[in-house]
Amino acid sequence: MLTVSVKWQKKVFEGIEIDVSLPPYVFKAQLYDLTGVPPERQKIMVKGGLLKDDADWSAIGVKDGQKLMMMGTADEIVKAPEKAIVFAEDLPEEEQATNLGYSAGLVNLGNTCYMNSTVQCLKSVPELKSALSNYSLAGRSNDVDQTSHMLTVATRELFGDLDRSVNSVSPTQFWMVLRKKFPQFSQLQNGMHMQQDAEECWTQLLYTLSQSLKAPTPSEDPDAVKALFGVNLRSRVHCQESGEESSETESVYSLKCHISHEVNHLHEGLKHGLKGELEKTSPALGRTAVYLKESLIDSLPRYLTVQFVRFFWKRETNQKAKILRKVDYPLELDIYDLCSEELRKKLEAPRQKLRDEEGKKLGLQTKSSSKDSDVKMTDAEAPSNEGGESSTVTQQEGASSSEKGTHMTGIYDLVSVLTHKGRSADSGHYVAWVKQESGKWIQYDDSYPSIQREEDITKLSGGGDWHMAYIIMYKARFVSM
Repeated sequence: MLTVSVKWQKKVFEGIEIDVSLPPYVFKAQLYDLTGVPPERQKIMVKGGLLKDDADWSAIGVKDGQKLMMMGTADEIVKAPEKAIVFAEDLPEEEQATNLGYSAGLVNLGNTCYMNSTVQCLKSVPELKSALSNYSLAGRSNDVDQTSHMLTVATRELFGDLDRSVNSVSPTQFWMVLRKKFPQFSQLQNGMHMQQDAEECWTQLLYTLSQSLKAPTPSEDPDAVKALFGVNLRSRVHCQESGEESSETESVYSLKCHISHEVNHLHEGLKHGLKGELEKTSPALGRTAVYLKESLIDSLPRYLTVQFVRFFWKRETNQKAKILRKVDYPLELDIYDLCSEELRKKLEAPRQKLRDEEGKKLGLQTKSSSKDSDVKMTDAEAPSNEGGESSTVTQQEGASSSEKGTHMTGIYDLVSVLTHKGRSADSGHYVAWVKQESGKWIQYDDSYPSIQREEDITKLSGGGDWHMAYIIMYKARFVSM
């Protein structure tokens, strides 16, 4: 890491850090943030001529503390129209982004599509953005290390930059902190940063945020991330050989869709994922034995994340190979039959209310219907107040919920899909497909967002070399009672 100063026009920018493991284009992106001069207009004088986007830092010979000279004109500032009519392109960039209806794309810094697609999917969760906006150093828990704090702040800032911009955003600072926190994302191959597994990035980032966003006082929500994404599982562990049986509970942030020749639909894969075998010592037999583990969902999250287990380690090639089998998934997912008996009982009344409401929409409602029987369907995010904070939603396990509270139904609506195109997790290309508040679907292919048809989203189910779903996220549907 080098530190240099840059002179541009009459200004001198001191203390600019250069990560020599990244191409000079990243350095130009930093200067763009400081000066407003687009990288393609920047002329930076170095030994041997002008600095090229793909130059080798070691060959250039830039030294620590060196002053560099840059020439180039900044983007023209949009002038206010003389007339009272205001056109969309004349609005400030933040207002343009709001009017556009979706946020900006992310610059690929060199095989960083795994990171970009993860960020775009998680950014679509408004409650997570709200928790990040309230995060500060003062509220930081003593258990949070410095790099976790830095990654949390970088995530908050990147989310904000995406919302305020209509042009693609360079995630340089976020990427630097991510690699500092998780060095495995710094792996190089032939001098270039390697492609990484998006699921690993998703898991590590969410785990870090779960630690950082824990409330410092017991009176507050102790774990915001767990409340949003955590799934509690109750498992029955049984040894057929000895007859031993026990139960255990665990909390996970995603469910697994296991893929085999018997699995054609997401629901089938989820059932397979909730069953498995494990080996452990049997006290009755005095040796290692095989136990069957069968799990059921004991509490539901606002956002249900599912990973399609498409990659496995192939010894012949010594890399992660990909299962291309087509596995269909719905826009609306009902996981009632995957829940524990206790949770099913809690879901029965809200589900009946939901069916009643759907019946009314079909014209079965009469004028004589009592107002008390009316039900309002809501998403996991209740209507926001003027401060941007979402209204409180009562979870199913909250036994003291009021009659006017909102209740889970076990039904979820698809809100984002992270796809992979290619034959290996460590190669190929990752893309995010995110549903906006307006109902429009946007494909985020790094710097390039584009509008997609909803009917095309469920076609990302595999069966070939096209983009196929790797991680999908659903949003809980609630009813008011």
